[in-house]
Order: sequence, then structure tokens, then C-alpha cells
Amino acid sequence: MKGMIMTMLVALMLTGCVTPIDWNARIGVYTYNQAVEDYGPPISLTTLKDGSNVGDWMTQRGTVVTTPGPYVSNPGLYPRRGFYSTTYFPAQFLRLEFGVDDRLKTWKEYSK
Repeated sequence: MKGMIMTMLVALMLTGCVTPIDWNARIGVYTYNQAVEDYGPPISLTTLKDGSNVGDWMTQRGTVVTTPGPYVSNPGLYPRRGFYSTTYFPAQFLRLEFGVDDRLKTWKEYSK
């Protein structure tokens, strides 16, 4: 019984973990077709003069979070005034450049 509980706990802990991708290890090995299988079609694809392709994938949407602040007493017409804090989290993108052989040449993560 103890062994089964420990196994379940370990399984639950491992399912919550996300392993970051080592893109440097994928250079020269990872192909454009694999990227499309993993992430779907890119949001933009540009073919350069040398025949290589550069694709951008959105990995996380941007969001705006507005949270109320403390209410402050304010004499006059409005006895209580609330303040709000707005935070913008930009969208995250992955840019992959594939050579003429369709193998990964360079990669970059960026926000906008």
C-alpha cells in the first residue's frame, strides 16, 4: 500500500513539471516539418534570398490584468475613491530559421 501511494505521489509531481527545450541541441537536427507537427503552422513564414525559411510561432498569448487597489477616503463629492493597477503581460514568440535543407539553423525567443 505504501509503495502504491509513493508511486502515485511521484507520478503527480512529474506531471506538473515542464522541461525546457534545449534549442541549441536541436540545431542541424530539427526540421521545419517537425516544428509544424509540434506547434502547428507558423503565424508568419518568410523565405530569405538564400532559400532559407524563417517562421514565427506564438507560444503564449499576451494578457492584461487589472486588479483593484485599496480604497482611500477622499473628502468631497466622492467620499471613497478606488485605484486600479493594470499590468500588461506581452505575448511570447518563438522564431526558428531553417536552412535550405529544412534543418534548424538559428532560434530566438522574443516578446511583443
